[in-house]
Parts: sequence; structure tokens; C-alpha cells
Amino acid sequence: MSSEEGKLFVGGLNFNTDEQALEDHFSSFGPISEVVVVKDRETQRSRGFGFITFTNPEHASVAMRAMNGESLDGRQIRVDHAGKSARGTRGGGFGGYGSGRYYDSRPGGYGYGYGRSRDYNGRNQGGYDRYSGGNYRDNYDN
Repeated sequence: MSSEEGKLFVGGLNFNTDEQALEDHFSSFGPISEVVVVKDRETQRSRGFGFITFTNPEHASVAMRAMNGESLDGRQIRVDHAGKSARGTRGGGFGGYGSGRYYDSRPGGYGYGYGRSRDYNGRNQGGYDRYSGGNYRDNYDN
């Protein structure tokens, strides 16, 4: 039995909710082996979601049913099993662009793909627009 079976995604967190507050709210459902609030790499601010891993998957299921839609630190939270259900048929409610992105379990993989394009702020990426000069279209614009 892997620890992934007892792992829950918790979304919609207040940006001030930390690991201790999250653990305090979920610990009544059973022993917890890990609590992670995902933070922005640069600012170290919460990104508004996290993961809780229960030692017993049954406790995770009970906690999910009890806490999904409940209020935590003034925000309504969404609780779901991490991994399986998000990549399955029910995962459409996570923004529309490939719902599995929140659940990438590789190190540093949380939220993969989001936020990277904003680093470029609309600057030309490939050199292939009409204003960059000396590109492949020059011979065809006569």
C-alpha cells in the first residue's frame, strides 16, 4: 500500500494558512505522515493549495468527505484524492488546462507549467515576427 493512496489535495487555501494550521484541522481524522503547503519558489508565499498524507488511506477518505467544501481560515476549501481522480474522468474542475498539473509528484513538480510564460511578458520568443528583422519571411513579404 503506497502513501499516495492516503494523499489528499487541498485547494482554495487562505494564503496565510500554513502547514501547522492545515495539520490541526485534519488531525482529528487520523495520524498524518506529511503536510505540505505549496509555495511560490521566488516569493515563498503560499500558492493556495497543499497536500496532506494520512498514514491510513481510510482516514484520508473520511477526511475528504468531511472537509470538502468546509471553511478553513475564512475560505471554502476543496479536498480530493491527489493523483488518481484528478487524472481520471472527474478532473475537469481544476482550470480546464489538463487537470493533472496540480498532482505531479516529482520533486518540484507541483503546479508544473503554470506561471512560466509570464516570465517573458510578451517579448518575442522565436525571432519570427515581422518586426524582429532578418527572419525567414523577408523573402515573401514583397
